[in-house]
Amino acid sequence: MFQQPHIQHLKSFNRNNINVDVLRLDTIHPIVSGNKWYKLQYYIQDAITKNYTTIVTFGGAYSNHIIATAFACKEFNLKSIGIIRGEKAPTLSHTLQQAKQYEMELHFVSREAYKYKNEIASKMSNDKHYIISEGGYGKLGATGAASILKTVDTTSYTHIICACGTGTMLAGIINAAQAHQAIIGINALKGYENIVEDINNICNTKKEFTVMNNYHFGGYGKHPKDLISWMNTLWQTEQLPTDIVYTAKLFFATKDLIETDYFGADSKILIIHSGGLQGNLSLPKGTLLF
Repeated sequence: MFQQPHIQHLKSFNRNNINVDVLRLDTIHPIVSGNKWYKLQYYIQDAITKNYTTIVTFGGAYSNHIIATAFACKEFNLKSIGIIRGEKAPTLSHTLQQAKQYEMELHFVSREAYKYKNEIASKMSNDKHYIISEGGYGKLGATGAASILKTVDTTSYTHIICACGTGTMLAGIINAAQAHQAIIGINALKGYENIVEDINNICNTKKEFTVMNNYHFGGYGKHPKDLISWMNTLWQTEQLPTDIVYTAKLFFATKDLIETDYFGADSKILIIHSGGLQGNLSLPKGTLLF
């Protein structure tokens, strides 16, 4: 059911002979799309090897990680529990409805309580419950994410750029990148001051990288009209679907950096499309053209 990711060239990003390609991880699977399976694979393997029966993980009402974990657990005959940020809404989000269809048990906690995820994890942890941090954060998640660069030949690129939530995927890309490649992360969260430290904590290398913190469009999940307009423009020009949480901001940032001459002439840039369009389901129908 998994498809090999492919490379798409972005003609509308051309400037100063800069070449921009996209690694389309969003097309590899209808449910465990984008970077999710890469980050989950070694956790699932580890849980099975150690005879755990249940995966416990964390996320919000539109979390791609939650639905991917629910699906993966069902596929591997594991039970799953999702610790969901925020009180239970009268109507569950499409994401959580799907997670329940994949037999995930949902536990809702207040946003205040959710801040103390380590305490929740400690209470949930036992010889049956295998804990995976939000977004797959951790060294096993980064190890899985490192395999993203092995799916196609990426050695010719001078720059690799991706969106950041927990920073797990970026850590994996840093681990796997060639010495000549500059690695850039676009932070989707506002005020996440410890992201560089958190990335370094799960990296296996001291390779330098850059995190851009000024393309969050107001914060996690915020989607002002100019971002929606950008998403529709990108679809019209490149037939490229993006989401309001991560990838729309990633592609906007890349285009802006090109137009402000951040990259040198003749640079060859690879953007990693991390998939996960779940967040778009919170928009009124007709908002997006795709």
